Amino acid sequence: MGTKQAKGAKEKPLEKMTAKELRDIAKEIPEITGVYGMNKTELLSAVKKARGIEEDIGRRSNASVRDIKKQIRKLKNEREKALEREDPRMAAIFRKRIIRLKKKTRRAA
Repeated sequence: MGTKQAKGAKEKPLEKMTAKELRDIAKEIPEITGVYGMNKTELLSAVKKARGIEEDIGRRSNASVRDIKKQIRKLKNEREKALEREDPRMAAIFRKRIIRLKKKTRRAA
């Protein structure tokens, strides 16, 4: 009576599952390793790839959030160096690039 899902019932779509549910599914698939180190989007794409499901390309961004954040860290270091050299023009340029990338991460998430 108190069960959430009856036997033989259809499972909910992968996109609607939580990271924990996706992790449980991914653990059962031998091709996927490093399940506990993945976030929801990585788990989702790994499970879809293992099951042979094609992903919707229209909604994906051209770079992942992790890659963008890596670029932001690099630009922050370069901005700090510019400030040490007392080059306010380059520091402002780096600051604008950082802001642009931060906006990109918000859109990608």
